[in-house]
Amino acid sequence: MSTPPSSPEASPLTHFDSQGQAHMVDVSAKAETHRVAVATGTIRMLPATLALIQSGTAKKGDVLGVARIAAIQASKRTSDLIPLCHPLPITRVTVNFEIDAAACDVRCTAQVETLGRTGVEMEALTAVQVGLLTVYDMCKAADRGMVMSGIRVLEKHGGKSGDWSATS
Repeated sequence: MSTPPSSPEASPLTHFDSQGQAHMVDVSAKAETHRVAVATGTIRMLPATLALIQSGTAKKGDVLGVARIAAIQASKRTSDLIPLCHPLPITRVTVNFEIDAAACDVRCTAQVETLGRTGVEMEALTAVQVGLLTVYDMCKAADRGMVMSGIRVLEKHGGKSGDWSATS
């Protein structure tokens, strides 16, 4: 087991204090800026399952419509799920689903925005994951072998650290 850092400067992990104890980061001195994060992920399934989604004939209804609402709702509840996340005044959430018939998958991409003191990467990631989980939930009777993958942040803008984009 490793020894906790002796000072906050010794580690880039901001959710630990000088004794190595978890804490919520103090963002009160940070400037409020427009912050944006984009995240993505996919769920791969059987061709017949994808056909159910495309045709709108899944037993539970409009799979992608329900998943979009679930993803938006999840982004707003991120601080209830992730213990050290700050509750944020989200100003905008968009969630898009793209069907790739050749790959038998559905890609979920979420963009979350706020005017605040901390970023919205966790909110975007939560939106994507819950959107994909909702697709799984609504289609599991037809396909329990669906696989979610590639969930990641694509880009973020705003704040002290500035802009960042994934390289691959």
